Amino acid sequence: MSLILTVNGGSSSLKCALFSRYEEHEECLYRFKLGNILNTPVMSVASGNGQALEKYTLEMTNVDREERHQACLDKVIQWVHAQLPDTRLSAFGHRVVHGGEAFSDPVLINDAIMAQLEEFIPLAPLHQPYNLKLIRACQKLEPELPQIACFDTMFHIGQPKVERHYAIPRKYTEAGIHKYGFHGLSYEFIQRSLEQIDATAANCNTIVCHLGAGASMCAIKQGKSIASTMGFTAVDGLPMGSRTGNIDPGVLLYLQRHYHMDTDQLESFLYKESGWLGVSGISSDMMELHQSNREEAEEAIAMFSYRAALEIGRLSAALQGLTQLVFTGGVGENDNDVRRRICEQLGWLGIELNEDANNDNAAIISKDEGKVIVRVIPTNEEAMIALHTEEVLAEK
Repeated sequence: MSLILTVNGGSSSLKCALFSRYEEHEECLYRFKLGNILNTPVMSVASGNGQALEKYTLEMTNVDREERHQACLDKVIQWVHAQLPDTRLSAFGHRVVHGGEAFSDPVLINDAIMAQLEEFIPLAPLHQPYNLKLIRACQKLEPELPQIACFDTMFHIGQPKVERHYAIPRKYTEAGIHKYGFHGLSYEFIQRSLEQIDATAANCNTIVCHLGAGASMCAIKQGKSIASTMGFTAVDGLPMGSRTGNIDPGVLLYLQRHYHMDTDQLESFLYKESGWLGVSGISSDMMELHQSNREEAEEAIAMFSYRAALEIGRLSAALQGLTQLVFTGGVGENDNDVRRRICEQLGWLGIELNEDANNDNAAIISKDEGKVIVRVIPTNEEAMIALHTEEVLAEK
C-alpha cells in the first residue's frame, strides 16, 4: 500500500493527514496536529474519522526555531513508519495559499515553481513563507518523493473582471494587482459535497461561509466561483481572529503619518493586532470570546456577525438571488450562536432558521418553508489536497 501525506502549515502549527492510495479514491488513515511549534510542540494523532489516539509533548529544546517545522514533520514521518512498517510514502501534497495567476491547477513542484511561489510571499505573509518552508523540509527528509502544490487561489480563477479588478490605473491591474480570493480548497470540497447531494444543490445560487480565525465567503453559481470576500491578500473582507478585514485605505495613510508607522508596523496592525483580538482586547479565539462576560467580547462577536450578514447581501447581489447558504470552517460548523446571529439579519433574503436544528448542528438548519436552504457541511481541505495529488501523480 502506498501513501500520500498532506501538509498544511502555519507560523507555529502544522496539520498533516495520511491517505492510502486506491484506484478510485483516497482513504484517510490518520490525522496529525502539531501546535505551539516554536515553543513546546504538542503532537496529537487521530484516526481518519477523528477519533483521538495519542497526544504528547515533543522534546525540542535543542532544536533551533528555524528548524522546528522540519523537526515536527520528521516526527510525523517517523510515526508513520513505526505504525505502518510495510507501507511507503509515495508523495507529499501541500496546501499553498497563493498561486497568483500562474497556477489554476495543482502542479508538481520543481526549482522553477519554487522560485515563482517565492514571489507571492508579500501577498500572503502569514502563510506563504511557511508553506514553502515545509516544502523544503520534505525535500530534505524525503528527497526522492514527488511533491504537489495545491493552491487556495485556483478555485477563484475565472471570476468576472467586474468582480476581480480594482478601480486603479490599468497598468497596475495588468501587473497583477487585483482580487485573487482564498480558501479555494475548502470551497472546492464543499462544492463537490453539494454535487454528491443532488443536482439542485450543486447548481443553485450558493454562498459558502468559511468562518474561522481566517474567514471568507464565496458566491458560487453553477458550480463556479463568481465573487468572494477576500481580495488581493487574505486580509480583506470579514474581520477575522486578528486581521482587520475591510478597512478604509485612508486609515493606513493616517496611521503612517500621525503614528509614524512603518511598513512592518502596518503589516502587524493589519494581520496580527486587529480583528476579534483588536476589538475585544481579549482573544482571537471565538470560543474564548463567548466565554467572556466583558462588553468588548460581545462587541467583537456582534461586529463579526453583522459584517458577515452584510457580505452575504453583497454576494447575493452578485448571484442575482440566493437559494442556498452553507456554513463551514471551525466557527461555521460548530458555533450555533454566530450562525443564528447572521441568519437573523437575513430574513429579507427569505432565510428562516430552525432553532432546534441549528442548536444541534444539523446538516440542514433552515425551516422547510424558508426560501433559502441553509446547510452546515464540514470542510476537508486535506481530502481535496490528497485527491489533487493523486490526479497529478496519475498524469506523470
